[in-house]
Formats: sequence, C-alpha cells, structure tokens
Amino acid sequence: MDGEILTWIFLIGGILLMVLEAVLPGGVAFLLGLSGIGVGILRYFGFLEDPFTATLVWLLSSTALTIAIRPLINKYFKGESYTKLADEDYEAMDKIVEVTEPINDLTNDGRIRFQGISWQARSLEGEIPAGTQVRIKYRDNTTWIVEPVDELDAPQTGNQLKESN
Repeated sequence: MDGEILTWIFLIGGILLMVLEAVLPGGVAFLLGLSGIGVGILRYFGFLEDPFTATLVWLLSSTALTIAIRPLINKYFKGESYTKLADEDYEAMDKIVEVTEPINDLTNDGRIRFQGISWQARSLEGEIPAGTQVRIKYRDNTTWIVEPVDELDAPQTGNQLKESN
C-alpha cells in the first residue's frame, strides 16, 4: 500500500470517527478519531513511515486517550440518566387514591383506582363509600390496604375548589 494513501486513510478515518461521535455519543469514537488524525499528521510530516508502527501508535494513543481523557469527558459532559425504585409497594405508600367500589372490611370486595388501574382494596377501619379519597398504606398480595383520608389531607379537586369559593 502506498504511504500517502495510508496517511489519508488515517486522516479521513479520524474525521469520520469524530463525526460518528455525533450519532453514537459516548466519547470513544471521538478519541479514536483524534488519535487517527494525530497519526495521519505524524505520517504526513514523515515521522511514522512504517505502516505497522503507525497502526501500533494509533492503537496505543487511542488506548491512552481513552483511559486518560474519557473520565474527564464523562465528568463534565454527562448524559441523561435517572433512577427509579424497583419496589412498587414503597412508591405506592401514602399515595391518595379514589375508591371506585365501596370497601367493606368484612367481605373484602372494594376497589380503588391507582395508576389508571382498578385494584382490590381492603380497609382496616370499617366501611368506606365509593368516591371517597383514601391513602394507600401497604399491599397484601394483590389487595391494597387503605385508610380514609382526613378532609385537611385530601387534595382538592376542581369541584371542591369551586364550592369552597
């Protein structure tokens, strides 16, 4: 292979890798491209004549840049990340929901609407009529255990706000 062609391969390949970073962010492609451009420039000025040496310098400089600079890139250019608890019961505790079917503590046949789904519910404090706001305490298998919400704790709906004004 002609030495000039290999020089252009390093230069163009480096630029392509740096452009590829815009499509596949992560910092690695950019650093590989930066190393490729560096080796291409060294070949252009005649410092790396041998293709094997040029490839070895590119591999070593890419590795060194990745190890040295990537932690800094990740520190200052963080991607979007979020965490979510995997424990649904913990997330549901103390949520205020509405009773859709009357809850009877004896027959265990009441229902609530939580996260857009109708769930079986049971009360430890007696009967609760439909339309009442309740607070989720915990879950027993697939049945939510709820308690009535005090009027002061209950979030006001649009109708309640109109009535109070």
